[in-house]
Amino acid sequence: MNDGFLARLRAGLARSARSLSDGIAGLAKRRLDDEALDELEDLLVAADLGPALAAKVVGTLRQTRFGKETGEAEIRAVLAEEIARTLARVEAPLALDPAVRPFVVLVVGVNGGGKTTTIGKLAQKFHTEGQSVVLAACDTFRAAATEQLAVWGNRAGARVVSGVPGADAAGLAFDALALARKEKADLLLIDTAGRLHNKADLMAELGKIVRVLKKADAAAPHAVLLVLDATVGQNALAQTQTFRDMIGVTGLVMTKLDGTAKGGVLVPLADSFGLPVHFIGVGESADDLRPFVAKDFAKSLVGLES
Repeated sequence: MNDGFLARLRAGLARSARSLSDGIAGLAKRRLDDEALDELEDLLVAADLGPALAAKVVGTLRQTRFGKETGEAEIRAVLAEEIARTLARVEAPLALDPAVRPFVVLVVGVNGGGKTTTIGKLAQKFHTEGQSVVLAACDTFRAAATEQLAVWGNRAGARVVSGVPGADAAGLAFDALALARKEKADLLLIDTAGRLHNKADLMAELGKIVRVLKKADAAAPHAVLLVLDATVGQNALAQTQTFRDMIGVTGLVMTKLDGTAKGGVLVPLADSFGLPVHFIGVGESADDLRPFVAKDFAKSLVGLES
C-alpha cells in the first residue's frame, strides 16, 4: 500500500482502534494476572475480533508476561502480530487469468453493502491497468443502481449492459456475456440486486444467474465476490455462511471500514471461512478501494504506525 492509502486506512480504522486502545490503556497500568487477562479476552471479543484470536493473544501474553507489568505498546504489538498472522492466510489479490476472456466476476451481497460502487471502482482499477471491461447491470429492481453503474462505466470507458426495470437478471447476464465475448473484453463484472441472506427466494435467483452463465461457459463465473459492509459487525459471519453455501463465494471485499468501530470482524471471518480477502474500502473514491494487505491492516486496527 502507498503512504496515502495507509494514512486513509489508519484514519478509517480509527474508531475500531480507539475501542481497543481505551481498554488496553487501562490494562497496561496493572500486572497481567488472571483477572487482567480475562478482561483483555473479553475486550477483544467485544471488539469483534472473535474468541479464537482473543484466546491466542491471551495465551501469548500468559506465557511471556504473566504477573508482570506490561506496557500498552507491548500489548498492542502482540495483538497486531496475532491479527497479521491470522489474516496473512487470506491476503490474496484478485488475479485475472489471461487465458480466460472474458473473465467473469459475479458480485453479490445484501442490500446497501456497496456492491454497485465496488464494481465501479473495480472497473476503473482494471481499466487503468489496461484491461477492457464490460459491466452488467443485473440489479434490475433498483433503477438507481443502473444509473450509478452507467456513471462508473463512463468513467472507466466500460460498456454497460442494462435492461428495463424488472427485467430477468439471468437473461441480462447471459446477454452481457455474449457481448463481452463479441467485443473480446478481458473482464465482465456482473452487478446483482441486494438481497437479505435469509430470503431463500432471492438467494435462489442468484443460482439461476449462475446456471444461465454456465450454459454459455461451463467455467463461469470464474470468481464470485461477496461484498460485506463492515458496519454490520458479527452479522457478516452469517452473511458469508449463507452466500458461500448458496452460491460458492470465492473471495471477499470489505467496504465502509471508515464508518465503524467493527473493523475487527475481518479476523473471525478469516478464522471461520478462510476465504481470500481481495479488497478493502475506506471511502467513496475509486482510490479508496485497494488490495488487502494483512500486516498494514493489523497495525492500523490496533493504532500502530506501519
